[in-house]
Amino acid sequence: MGNKKIMSLAFLMLLLISAVLYGCSGGSNEGSESEGSGETGGEGESTEEKVLIFGRGGDSVSLDPITVTDGESFKVTKNIFDTLVNFGEQDTEIEGGLASDWEAAEDGLTYTFQLEEGVTFHDGTDFNAEAVVANFDRWAAGDADQFPYYGSMFGGFGDEEGHVIESVEATGDYEVTFTLKRPMAPFLKNLAMSPFGIASPTAFEEQGDAFGDNPVGTGPFQFVEWNRNDTVRIEKFDDYWVEGEPKLDEVVFRAIPDNSGRLNALLAGEIDLADGINPSDAATIEGDENLQLFERPSMNVGYLGLTNTREPFNDPLVRQAMNHAIDRQAIVDAFFEGRGEVAKNPMPPVISGYNDDIEGYEYDPERAKELLEEAGLGDGFEMELWAMPVPRPYMPDGQKVAEAIQSDLAEVGITAEIVSYEWATYLEKAANGEADAFLLGWTGDNGDADNFLYVLLDQDNIGSNNYTYYENQELHDILIEAQTEVDEEVRNELYMQAQEIIHEDAPWVPLAHSTPLLAGGNNVVNFKAHPTGSDKLSTVDLE
Repeated sequence: MGNKKIMSLAFLMLLLISAVLYGCSGGSNEGSESEGSGETGGEGESTEEKVLIFGRGGDSVSLDPITVTDGESFKVTKNIFDTLVNFGEQDTEIEGGLASDWEAAEDGLTYTFQLEEGVTFHDGTDFNAEAVVANFDRWAAGDADQFPYYGSMFGGFGDEEGHVIESVEATGDYEVTFTLKRPMAPFLKNLAMSPFGIASPTAFEEQGDAFGDNPVGTGPFQFVEWNRNDTVRIEKFDDYWVEGEPKLDEVVFRAIPDNSGRLNALLAGEIDLADGINPSDAATIEGDENLQLFERPSMNVGYLGLTNTREPFNDPLVRQAMNHAIDRQAIVDAFFEGRGEVAKNPMPPVISGYNDDIEGYEYDPERAKELLEEAGLGDGFEMELWAMPVPRPYMPDGQKVAEAIQSDLAEVGITAEIVSYEWATYLEKAANGEADAFLLGWTGDNGDADNFLYVLLDQDNIGSNNYTYYENQELHDILIEAQTEVDEEVRNELYMQAQEIIHEDAPWVPLAHSTPLLAGGNNVVNFKAHPTGSDKLSTVDLE
């Protein structure tokens, strides 16, 4: 017992001496580390990982970018995969990516790309010309169900007549040559789009359909895990080919469907960034010194799609009546609060070729009733109105917008039952033409009119991005001519003609062009919201 008492006294004395020394040395470490940086190691460097938690409105559909069309998937894949060429930091000007240089032939039929050397995929596979060829071979061998964007942007697959790409060849270890069947004005911009992230051939050949659950690219972050309808976790790729990037050690994408819930999570410090902020909450964020508000440059459209193959929407008179029946200005005033404008065309005014001379359908319930009478539906009809289950940049609250539309339609004798589905199911069923009318929208992928008019409304894209199943041969001919034309003024004239045809046929009720809002903590540094909605986080840091 005596020895134990002596040992205890010695231990107490040691604690007292340690405490005194700790106090003299400034044990609080005040001033030696930035807020939120964690513990510090030698030379003042942080030993705590920088983890950014990004709150978003919904889960991804897949993490194989070529198989999806939704922005929630691209939010993640943009940071796992690189593309041959990139967009600018906050615009759609073309810059180098995995291709450091490129040259187009005078006739516009051949593009030769010089590739970056020393780049590896996350699984250790070398990136080279053969890897690029393998990706394009994979995509071209698919169909609209597998790879909807490929067909939408390049006119088809394989030997199909409309398929623009004749061949993709490795003309050197780090040189790739594309040969086209006809000139394609937006070709480079298409290549910069998120769906065309270059994937590891080793991974997609081994995994097959499971590749979307285990993505492998060359991007700044590599995939770690995906808990469905909850979180996707990606971590820093130490061998990333761009020097000094990424700054973060890890990014966690957390699905929080409710806008208020996402804002509350941000206010509570549970997340660092929040997408899909309600315009009505902007003042709250701007009034909080610990937060910052981000405006995404506007390049979108929210719309009510009318499936043209389903009665009564196979009649253009009914579609025109729907356009007159809905008070778009009231919807913008109620739900966008100064962060949006009424849409009259299927593409936003910032896109070259926008036709501002078109007069939008006025809110005119009496005219809507007249058109319904002319269509033999003077007593109205019943329909389903599909409301999106998640907030989107072009529509902050799909349910409330649907309720406003439901009320407007009731005034002209149309009874609309609001229905909804889980996000991935909603998109799949709408793409299959199962909806009478559906709320949806589009954030431009490349800043070109082709990406709105051809992708969303051309007959080539029925069953992929043309959810309304609308077709018009005259429109198709104009859009293909516009794709092929390289003179910008001539292209713009063609797109203006195309918008006139679409306006008359009225396959949609265009609703709004929004300025999407995001919010983050003041510790988030160098976040740049991109107009495409796909934000690359490689230069983002946490203080």
